[in-house]
Amino acid sequence: MLRRLYDWTMSQANSPYALWILAAVAFVESSVFPIPPDVLMIPMILAAPHRAWLIALVATCASVLGGMLGYGIGYFFYESLGQPILESLGKADSMAEFNDKFNGVGFWAILIAGVTPFPYKVITIMSGWTAMPIWTFIITSIVARSLRFFVVAALLKTFGAPIREFIEKRLGLVFTVFVALLLGGFFLVKYI
Repeated sequence: MLRRLYDWTMSQANSPYALWILAAVAFVESSVFPIPPDVLMIPMILAAPHRAWLIALVATCASVLGGMLGYGIGYFFYESLGQPILESLGKADSMAEFNDKFNGVGFWAILIAGVTPFPYKVITIMSGWTAMPIWTFIITSIVARSLRFFVVAALLKTFGAPIREFIEKRLGLVFTVFVALLLGGFFLVKYI
């Protein structure tokens, strides 16, 4: 089923409604959909490199809006379902401690999930679940998703089709290494 969903997503790149479909895919991917918008962005940008920035902008805006839906899912359903269950099990204090820890590193969690292969939808829902300050969530999401989608757009606009295989297979690894180096640099500056 996942393969059929992937193939359908790819086939939409040539549709006259491709930007709207990209927006829908980016929106739902941020909270529930398993296929990342990059799958649709790549053929769209290769077909029309002059629209690369518009395509990245649409993916970014829709993804952040979808992330807000994910945040809402975590925020509203935790209050009505999760919290009473944890309280009945005597785990409400543990959850409060987890929330404090998560929100203490929330900026980094969102940034990492927004640019790496880690599912962004998990962080959007957890951000709402832990009641992370909404503006921290939104601003960090804008930075992370812009970085991800505009880097893909820049690579495709600059290098065209030859970079497609690299993006599809290795860009997640490159972003992961970049984030690890960035965090390592902050760690060295802070503790050494």
